Amino acid sequence: MRILASLLTFALCTFSLSSHAWWNDDWGNRKKITLNSPAGEVADAPVLIRLHTGNFDFFSANDNGSDFRVVAGDDKTELKFHFEKWDVVNELAFVWVKVPKLASQTEIFLYFGNENAAPAANPKSTYDAASVIYHFAEQSGVPQDSGSNGLNAVQSSAQHIAASFSNGGAGFNGSQSVTLPAVSAGGGFSFSAWVKPSALDGTLVQSDSLRIWLEGGLVKAKSGASNLASGAALSANEWHHIGFVMADRMYLYVDGKPAGDAPPAALSADGMILGTGFKGEMDEVQVSGVGRGAEWMAVQAALGPDGKLVAMGEDEASEGGEGASHLGIILKSLTVDGWVAICLLTIMLMIAIWVMYSKAVYINRVDSSNRRFMNKFRELSTDLAMIDKVSGLEKEFAHSSLYRIYHIGARELAHRFADTEATHIDKSLSPQSLDAIRASLDAGLMEEVQRMNKFMVLLTIAISGGPFIGLLGTVMGVMITFAAIAAAGDVNVNAIAPGIAAALAATVAGMGVAIPSLFGYNYLASRIKAIVSRMHIFVDEFVTKVAENYSR
Repeated sequence: MRILASLLTFALCTFSLSSHAWWNDDWGNRKKITLNSPAGEVADAPVLIRLHTGNFDFFSANDNGSDFRVVAGDDKTELKFHFEKWDVVNELAFVWVKVPKLASQTEIFLYFGNENAAPAANPKSTYDAASVIYHFAEQSGVPQDSGSNGLNAVQSSAQHIAASFSNGGAGFNGSQSVTLPAVSAGGGFSFSAWVKPSALDGTLVQSDSLRIWLEGGLVKAKSGASNLASGAALSANEWHHIGFVMADRMYLYVDGKPAGDAPPAALSADGMILGTGFKGEMDEVQVSGVGRGAEWMAVQAALGPDGKLVAMGEDEASEGGEGASHLGIILKSLTVDGWVAICLLTIMLMIAIWVMYSKAVYINRVDSSNRRFMNKFRELSTDLAMIDKVSGLEKEFAHSSLYRIYHIGARELAHRFADTEATHIDKSLSPQSLDAIRASLDAGLMEEVQRMNKFMVLLTIAISGGPFIGLLGTVMGVMITFAAIAAAGDVNVNAIAPGIAAALAATVAGMGVAIPSLFGYNYLASRIKAIVSRMHIFVDEFVTKVAENYSR
């Protein structure tokens, strides 16, 4: 088994991902992430990275995420980040990273695997000083500003949504609202939010000088004499990104795309109210005292569930400068139900191997002993019970099924001729006695057939049940993987592939049990069939000799 396991490991490992520079040798693992900006170069862009069981090995990280680090593509510069959610029990995390310079393709690394590392997450340094950010992650109280300004909401009657765009969100029923404090807009003004409307009418944002609302699904904005409206209506019960900028002109963005522009208007220094008349969910509201560019809005819109901004790479390990093998990735991505299925299948495989080995040894002994017995039996002439009278032969033919059947026949003859030995009366048997002897031989034959087929049912269970247990583990693993992806909102291929590969490992394990069991069963069954046929022939041969020697 050790040799088999080594060969299997060698076959699956193939080659590993090469790891070049390593930021710090105290960290044992890292994951490469590629950020694909949908627009041009963007500075200081906050990027949301969704981690779940399908794309991140939570078991290799500390339970509280204290060893989590984000390093730039140069593998030297640490990037600022913070956790909106870190749940090692459910293997789910939402990480916001401040990327100083986001180009069309930017590489960063997630480092983890250092038990002695101190926490480095810092929400206040993840955003620039001009921004106020509301994650709506608080289960009670008013929404808190995650940035450095500490501008918490003034009041909130919105409902807390446990699982929203990312972690928690704010729910509105048309009469609920959230009041935000004023933000200094000396260098311009920007508003960014994710909304999921259940009704296509209602005000999203309102202040003394600004109003953004939905009207028949169209997004409209008004400030002073300037009005803007989107050209296409939003879909109900789907997430959309809404952006508004007041700079050299007034701009409206829907799902990262410009929806129109108009002459600028003066904004008052008063606060804003979210959700008046709006029905649905709202999350990740960011209000800034600077005018964001179209590229910045496009990047934020690409963070949605259908966005392709974040592409997850494979895990790498620092040992010897080599990354995690394919087998290691599969094993790390296995869910609990997958491990349960594989453990059950491993037990079934061990039982099947034991049955095949023990039955093969037993059948070889029976076959060899039967051949030796038949050579002895064919030497008999008149006294068919002679073999049974020789002492020591029961040990020599202990494994012979034919001898055990012969012993039944010899015992029957001895019982019927017990009175003829002393009187020297001719030994003879009636037809009824011959039938009785055959019946005894047939009963012994059935016992031998049952002995030969003992435990063979375990192989049939492994053949038929192994693939079904593996398939059950695969289906459960796929369900859990897609559920985790749905919760995280990450739909790229790199996020799905490890979980699906791990789920399929259960099916591979099931086939690994069924295939050798099938081959072993067919081989053993053919050997048993040949021995049983030989026993049938022996019974006929023995009865024929008895009839020839002892018939009246």
